[in-house]
Amino acid sequence: MYPRRIWQAPLTTAELIRAAVLCVVYFFIFPLAMGWVQTAAGAELPVAEASVVYYLIAVLLVFLLFWGFLHRDFLRLLDRLPENLTAFAAALVGWVVLDFLVRLIPLPVTDPNEMTYRLEYLLSPTATVVIVVVLMPVVEEMLFRGFFYGGTRRYSRALAWVLSVVPFALYSVWQFAFSYGMVDLRYLLLAVRYLPAGLALTWCYDQGGSVWAAIFLHMAVNGLTLFRILS
Repeated sequence: MYPRRIWQAPLTTAELIRAAVLCVVYFFIFPLAMGWVQTAAGAELPVAEASVVYYLIAVLLVFLLFWGFLHRDFLRLLDRLPENLTAFAAALVGWVVLDFLVRLIPLPVTDPNEMTYRLEYLLSPTATVVIVVVLMPVVEEMLFRGFFYGGTRRYSRALAWVLSVVPFALYSVWQFAFSYGMVDLRYLLLAVRYLPAGLALTWCYDQGGSVWAAIFLHMAVNGLTLFRILS
């Protein structure tokens, strides 16, 4: 059995270095490469299909670079199954309530993510579901919870929460503030709509102790969100 105090060394030093490198690749290099992927073989690829390639590569890198960590955390998930199931259920309920309340806040702009997901689903439903519900949660939880939270939790719980929740919310919307050759910082206000998910995912990881619980919760959150967008 794993001890109750689970935040002594979630990531090794080598894994922390690899996670930092992956952050640079995923947040900066991969987006620049998307244009090349879409025009591969001289043919324009649909956005959803190109994104599948993008996320498949990212997930492959996650498993190659962090197989040891993911294996240890899966065993921790099984050994602490009641704690992780309780954390998953409570976090999911908390997200539903907070998400509902946050959406009551009037904002000066609409969320382009919702329109994008709706359009991509109409064009490529299977690819969109695979990206949003399966692939995206694996990569983002490894980085935002496994690295940002797990890497700093041993030093400061408060800092770990901030680094896990705030960048996650901003990452979901920052690109819209600098799109179409113009700057509109109002789109950064949309980050408030992603705070409930960030809080729920971080709480789930903190309480359950396994990044897999956060991954499965992220899959559930994205699945329910996609269902709401398409309804």
